[in-house]
Amino acid sequence: MQSFPRERSKVFAYITHLQQLLVFTHPDHPDAGIQVPAGTLEHGESPRAGVLREAFEETGLTGLRVVRFLGMFRFDARPYGRNEIHNRWFFHLECPGSPPETWIHREESPSDGGGPIRFAFSWVPLPDVRLDFGQDAMLDRL
Repeated sequence: MQSFPRERSKVFAYITHLQQLLVFTHPDHPDAGIQVPAGTLEHGESPRAGVLREAFEETGLTGLRVVRFLGMFRFDARPYGRNEIHNRWFFHLECPGSPPETWIHREESPSDGGGPIRFAFSWVPLPDVRLDFGQDAMLDRL
């Protein structure tokens, strides 16, 4: 018997700086593709607060500000091996100052409860961006 998919609320951060988008890869899991900072909303957390929290936890960047909410859609994660339906909330965030061109950051407390995760960050010129796992759904709204 197949169980019903679990519904989860996720936030996605399109962080820009000088017409570039912040992306990352997983050095320890190269099959995870190219992604943007994202994560699961905590109980009672607003999408706006959640995207700022996730962006900081995953990147280590401070001073990020929300430019605007880009939209929400439902994403079926079952084709990717997860029995989940995601309500995905996308936000445009802006990075002030002079961030590094590339860096490695560790998320110490991932939402799945596993150990620390390493992310390798870099900036990619817009509009030459390709993301994996449906994360590019709202790029045309930047």
